[in-house]
Amino acid sequence: MNPAGALLGTIVIGLPALWGGIALRYRAPGGTASKIFSVAVWAAFAAGVIIALWTGRAAMGLGAFAVAFVALLVWWESLVPSNDRVWADDVARIMTGTVDGNRVVLHDVRNFDWRTQTDYTQRWETRAYDLSTLESVDIIMSYWKWPSIAHMLISFGFDGGDHVAFSVEIRRERDEAYSEIGGFFKEFELSIVAADERDVVRLRTNVRREDVYLYRLRLPPVDMRALFLSYVGEANDLKATPRWYNTVTVNCTMLVYHMMRRIVGRLPLSYRLLFSGYLPEYVYAVGGFDRRYPLEELRSRGRITERARRSDRSASFSADIRAGVPGYEGGDHSGTAESSR
Repeated sequence: MNPAGALLGTIVIGLPALWGGIALRYRAPGGTASKIFSVAVWAAFAAGVIIALWTGRAAMGLGAFAVAFVALLVWWESLVPSNDRVWADDVARIMTGTVDGNRVVLHDVRNFDWRTQTDYTQRWETRAYDLSTLESVDIIMSYWKWPSIAHMLISFGFDGGDHVAFSVEIRRERDEAYSEIGGFFKEFELSIVAADERDVVRLRTNVRREDVYLYRLRLPPVDMRALFLSYVGEANDLKATPRWYNTVTVNCTMLVYHMMRRIVGRLPLSYRLLFSGYLPEYVYAVGGFDRRYPLEELRSRGRITERARRSDRSASFSADIRAGVPGYEGGDHSGTAESSR
């Protein structure tokens, strides 16, 4: 093979070989030593194939790599998500719901009392909501490192002041930590958590010390109801049929994007959906926020970090964090949902 052909072959082999090495790093069976060994064997094999290309044995090298890579893909496709693992406590249960007209009962609503990230009291509750009293939907954005990356929550508010927040998250096993790269390689299942705001918001502001912003969405009641029921439907489906989380295609923004697109029709794709920290700019551009205010004012008045830290465990936490947020001026937002614990 001439040098140009060998170079092209090296590229053709190198990219899938790199993918295969990362896949083995995250998903090869066994512990860390076994994974490292699998990657080392695969890397040595790929290097041998590339050497064969440059030493006049291209057909043998390409044929061997094709067989090995097909075998790797067969193994990859055999990896299936599961609901039966030893999960981290905060994602140990997936919310499910039953719908009877306007009455929705949510099972396994999380309401942990967080003291630190490792010290907490677990509470899983059953709560009932009347969709005829649904009056608001908020986007809550939590930033921890870079302005381009954030976690998104959607919180639904009911007449009387109760709120329930939905969070699309990785479902970690007890000994796992989040990895953006691992999220591309079937390391985590998908989870939908329904939670009390004193759990899921306070965890981010007061315990993890993240910077959090709340924006009220402009949605007609019929669309608010449809979005709430979409979350319930997605969670019920996850309970029956687990899915893999994916850092780009199945995450906290893209899952909601697809739900909203089914509800309101066509929504444009944008890089802001991938770089979730810029999601408020996207929602503002498509008319999802109150356009009487510039986005910077919505962002400034919607920064709830300090209000949440002051409110802490207060029974009026949800009302306190909304003080001054456009759309909540002067409202009464205290109260709790019908619940059984």
